[in-house]
Amino acid sequence: MNPGRFARPWRIASPLAVGALLLVLWEAVVRVEHIPPYILPGPLAIGESLWTDGPSLLGSLLVTLRVTLAALAAAAIFGGAIAVLFSLSRILELSLFPYAVILQVTPIVAIAPLIIIWVREPFLALLVCAWIVAFFPVVANTTVGLNSADRNLLALFRLYGASRGQVLRYLKLPTALPYFLAGLRISGGLALIGAVVAEFVAGTGGTETGLAFRILEAGYRLVIPRLFAALFLLSLTGIVIYLVLDALSRALLRHWHESVLEEDEG
Repeated sequence: MNPGRFARPWRIASPLAVGALLLVLWEAVVRVEHIPPYILPGPLAIGESLWTDGPSLLGSLLVTLRVTLAALAAAAIFGGAIAVLFSLSRILELSLFPYAVILQVTPIVAIAPLIIIWVREPFLALLVCAWIVAFFPVVANTTVGLNSADRNLLALFRLYGASRGQVLRYLKLPTALPYFLAGLRISGGLALIGAVVAEFVAGTGGTETGLAFRILEAGYRLVIPRLFAALFLLSLTGIVIYLVLDALSRALLRHWHESVLEEDEG
């Protein structure tokens, strides 16, 4: 029997069992201690809120998800392109990479109000905020991958007179693909965080209301079960984004890269 096949069901069953146990303990503590729902609602109260407020929360989630996916796509495209430029010019990398680091370490909460003021269109302002949070892992990981090409293969390419474009296409880009996908998995969660933080700062309601505003609204009204329901939807969305990107990574790497081959064989 292949131990890898035996272990696969446990990858799903084990976390689900732990999660179910934690939910049971949570509900038991709330009931035994008689904790009011405006302080800490139990899982049943949160589930009831999901059932009753689900349509409005899902509508707001779609607004947040639109910003998240747009920011992730922009991070993948522009982050990958910037990393390729860095690999082609060492001077360009030394000149611009510190500014990418500055953007990454600057709290988005501090600069989001300025971005919202400068960028008049609300969706574009939220997109810029989420992109600033999400693009750095793609740039950093892809740059490392492009610079990690095997030196012996690089010398062989040069020996046979390969152009810089051929070296990039046939050696550096395949080497950097696992790094790029790893950065993309990180950026998926960061794009969601950036979108939510930007919505918190914007703090506007209306027809295009994101899930962050629903959280603020529930907190102001002390409707804490709805607040937890919105948080649950955000967490579930982040998990789904990660799983989709992880599946994409496995699909692209499963036939040739060691990180996936060893896992499949085990």
